[in-house]
Amino acid sequence: MFGKRSFASSKERSGKVSKQPKTKRSFRDTTRHKHMAERLDKRSMVDSPMMGESVSPSLNSAIVTMAVGPDQRLFAAHEDVLSHSPFFASALRDQFFESASRRISLPDEEPEIFSCILEYLYKGDYYPRLLHDKRRHTWMLEGAMSSPDPNNPTKPDPRAAAVEPTFFHAGVGAVLLRDTAVYCAAHRYGLDELKRLALRKQGLQSGIEVATILRSARYAYEHTPDTDSRLRAHYLALIIRSRKTFKRSGTMQMEMELGGKLFFDLFVAMCNHIDDIVDATNARTPRSI
Repeated sequence: MFGKRSFASSKERSGKVSKQPKTKRSFRDTTRHKHMAERLDKRSMVDSPMMGESVSPSLNSAIVTMAVGPDQRLFAAHEDVLSHSPFFASALRDQFFESASRRISLPDEEPEIFSCILEYLYKGDYYPRLLHDKRRHTWMLEGAMSSPDPNNPTKPDPRAAAVEPTFFHAGVGAVLLRDTAVYCAAHRYGLDELKRLALRKQGLQSGIEVATILRSARYAYEHTPDTDSRLRAHYLALIIRSRKTFKRSGTMQMEMELGGKLFFDLFVAMCNHIDDIVDATNARTPRSI
């Protein structure tokens, strides 16, 4: 109800109020707030695998403008953040002696996918975020109550996150899985940690149409090298695991008639799968003399 009583001497009360104590408090508050802001900035940086270094990149570095897609949609980012990507680091080195206003053109990139790339570089993830359920020791997407059944990716899961896992790719002219496009973009920009993140997220998706899965698989084969052993293998394992669903699909038949390396790899993977089953059966069955 009452404020703090002043115990200053009568001489001090009779003269002008000294502002020295207030100045000291103001300086301490300013310093404390400054340190708190620095800790928050560092903590937010550590959330990103790209920022987990002893020295965080300076957010006071030059701003770089990116013109993305055929419509040249504009994005802006700090040079130090972009430089964590070998692709952008090289592009910026090439512009070192140019004007202070740096600009990178990405006419073949999808704006929605590039937005995911920038979000990852700044925050270490992209929406929907990947969350860890410590109680169940499982991973899930932000907004999901539990992980879907990995054995049936075409079955809708009412508990899944209310985030559309697909997007319309203007370059392809059809709907693709967003995480596949992010994985391929991460490969293009040299972001291996983002590739692992995108692949893990895609493994949590369910309720995807066969046509979308096969179209995304073709896109993955077209935008990854033959040495890729992650995303391509993911699609092969997915088709084999859900073979009952895929073999009934008219889209699958049409895609197989078109052929391509995807289905040759699928044939090899199926043969290896059958060999493993035969070997396991022979190991359990006693040989007759």
